[in-house]
Amino acid sequence: MADQLHPAAIHHLPPFVTAPGETDVLFMVAAISVVSILVVIGVFYFKLHALPEQLAHRGQKVQFQIVAVLGLIALFTHNHAFWIAGLLLALIPIPDFTTPMSSIAGSLERIAAGTGRAAAASPPREEPPPAVGRPIAHEEA
Repeated sequence: MADQLHPAAIHHLPPFVTAPGETDVLFMVAAISVVSILVVIGVFYFKLHALPEQLAHRGQKVQFQIVAVLGLIALFTHNHAFWIAGLLLALIPIPDFTTPMSSIAGSLERIAAGTGRAAAASPPREEPPPAVGRPIAHEEA
């Protein structure tokens, strides 16, 4: 009695229709495919989202921190302008202003204190000429 079809049913069923109580193979393949594709797209999205931070990692610490904050703001607000700003900031090298300014400040402090190289420099002393028969020693810098 279970083998009989309903009178309104067609006599030839397509292969994707499963009998009651059996595993639906097409559904399982589709479900696994959808979950796999979602995971791959998610990994690609987060890799793409972290691109500005990876580019800024080679730069200065301040630049990296600003790019990281812009990336987090873009991630949580879904505003792409922050991500684009972070990407542009990561691609453009920021000039180093602090090192020359620190050097200038240090030089000015030494000059003001009177301990600079110019104040402490003494006239060069003359060394006697080498004796005859002795090899000339090379000067070491």
